[in-house]
Amino acid sequence: MNVTNFLKHHYRHFNAAALIDAAEGYNKHLAEGGKMMITLAGAMSTAEMGIQLAELIRQDKVQIISCTGANLEEDIFNLVAHDFYERVPNYRDLTAADEQALLERHMNRVTDTCIPEEEAMRRLEHSVLKFWEQADKAGERYFPHEFFYQILKSGELEQYYQIDPKDSWMLAAAEKNLPIICPGWEDSTLGNIFAGHVISGDIKNVHTVRTGIEYMIYLAEWYTNQATEESKVGFFQIGGGIAGDFPICVVPMLHQDLQRTSVPLWGYFCQISDSTTSYGSYSGAVPNEKITWGKLGQDTPKFIIESDATIVAPLVFAMVLGQ
Repeated sequence: MNVTNFLKHHYRHFNAAALIDAAEGYNKHLAEGGKMMITLAGAMSTAEMGIQLAELIRQDKVQIISCTGANLEEDIFNLVAHDFYERVPNYRDLTAADEQALLERHMNRVTDTCIPEEEAMRRLEHSVLKFWEQADKAGERYFPHEFFYQILKSGELEQYYQIDPKDSWMLAAAEKNLPIICPGWEDSTLGNIFAGHVISGDIKNVHTVRTGIEYMIYLAEWYTNQATEESKVGFFQIGGGIAGDFPICVVPMLHQDLQRTSVPLWGYFCQISDSTTSYGSYSGAVPNEKITWGKLGQDTPKFIIESDATIVAPLVFAMVLGQ
């Protein structure tokens, strides 16, 4: 029994049934000529979401990605330093002294997974700094994801690859030159590193890395060119936070701030979240709340799966991929 048949047989009710509905809605949206944005919150790359996301990219089942700065860099950290990662299955039992011991070994913990600073972060810093400095001296400016594309396409990291390259979603995205939105990139390890190099004078122009407002302008242009009544753009949100909230606002911005009345609303919406509905919570808000903000319409297919994205997203992706 393949994954899809297993899910359809066993996942019949509650959040399980919502998973099936969302996956079938995703496939229906694509079959009708739609496009899809996937948003990645938190540290989904360290959860190795790239194993299936890369295949979605290769099969043209996602046309644009919005993600945190952590997700951009952590996919590449995993690509070049996977063998040095350490898993801590008993992370809930760690004492403050245990955490201090990890710090002293330069092992940065993300839930049950420790990222090795020297082999991952400093290795990538060594490469990216060269590209930052080259652009800075030439008076050129690029988005964070464009710098990563330059590094990956240069081939200089290939000597360090420690996973099958087909499992890196950033490599797959670079090969397709996939549009990426990375709001709040400054809140990332390399964002901090970039700030340090500006302070130390290695980078003269702080705007050598393009900003979040420019990302919104870039997204507005992309959406205007890509979204039509015959080919609407869907929104598949993994987690909450800025990776989802920032890009979904492009539609009301185009309508309300630019007075462009012909721009279609998002044509599909699904969120995987374990955030419960509470007063003022955006991540836990039900999809219908987005109607009042001009993001979704009354008839937009809407799904919410209240569960752990690291469990649910690979299953949805498996159905979308026909596995």
